[in-house]
Amino acid sequence: MTGLRPARSATLPYLRRTDYPARLAQAAREARAPREPDAPTVISTFAGRGGSSTGYHMAGFRELLAVEWDAHAAATLRLNYPGLDVYHGDIAALSVQETLERTGLKAGDLDLFDGSPPCTGFSTMGQRQLDDPRNQLFREYVRLIDGLRPRTFVMENVAAMTFGKMKTIYQEAMEALRAAGPGYRTVSGVLNAGYFGAPQLRERLIVIGVREDLNLTPTLPAPQCLPSTVREALTGLPDTPDGMTINDVYLPVWTRCPPGRDFGDLHPKGHLFSHRKIHPDRPSPTIVKTVGVDRQGRANNGMYHWRWPRLMTIPEIKRLGSFPDDYQFAPTGDPIHDFLNAWAGTGNSVPPLMTRAIARHIRETILQH
Repeated sequence: MTGLRPARSATLPYLRRTDYPARLAQAAREARAPREPDAPTVISTFAGRGGSSTGYHMAGFRELLAVEWDAHAAATLRLNYPGLDVYHGDIAALSVQETLERTGLKAGDLDLFDGSPPCTGFSTMGQRQLDDPRNQLFREYVRLIDGLRPRTFVMENVAAMTFGKMKTIYQEAMEALRAAGPGYRTVSGVLNAGYFGAPQLRERLIVIGVREDLNLTPTLPAPQCLPSTVREALTGLPDTPDGMTINDVYLPVWTRCPPGRDFGDLHPKGHLFSHRKIHPDRPSPTIVKTVGVDRQGRANNGMYHWRWPRLMTIPEIKRLGSFPDDYQFAPTGDPIHDFLNAWAGTGNSVPPLMTRAIARHIRETILQH
């Protein structure tokens, strides 16, 4: 495994970009642009609310199919990409033959197969649960690779797979991926989204596979830049106290908590560590899917603004997650549910600009050869 955690050496060509909003807007325009006739093709599985899909669109790929079981996520994909074929259902029920028929492909034609299958229950260590449904989801991902025989694949997962007890799961997963179809050469490493355009320090395990008969060795993309700060990323958005304000129980803690710290730093027993006041002059920490809002719209968990006693707003979270400003999350008719769905959708996603960098790298180093 190759790990990428860039050192801040003066000899390395890393630049801090201060034009993040403009770069994100340009990437959004590229995502909506007509596809070239020879645009590479991609299928996204475990597509969620469209983080990876958006990244592939930004990189000029033609997405032929998105596979997602969650109803709100599938509705969000259709809302943003009305021409996209969305398979809303269990991936286990999607056959290779149906996939080929829906995309008009033959086995071996697909350029890139993408997905973030859960691997948590896959290990042979300890008490292995053969009926753990999470095992099956990873196996379904491999089953489709085996039948579709794409030229390349990308698998994303949590960085924690690469150490401790999870390392055995990682090794098993890699063996299964390399043995799929005609065989694949793989490279993997922990990449940080902050070094690939997103203003968020989010680490993900990235696995890139290349079909053996192409006789090419896959590589990981090199870091591109230093991450933008939160303040830079939010340039142009309203800076107001309006939003999900923090409830009265936690307001005194928010008041005493310095920016860039979590409430656990002030608690005598380290509790409340899931409450964080964001620092405006640093990159955003990882956006997690869990956020707390009561029925009165008062915040009781999550990432808080440094100036105003409220949660970050959805437009702000989208910027930090590198989603375009005009990206929409399907409405539910309930403002609280809408907020929670949009936050979770951003927190669960691989940042689109990170996926874009990976997709461009694959296009330039593999598919164009």
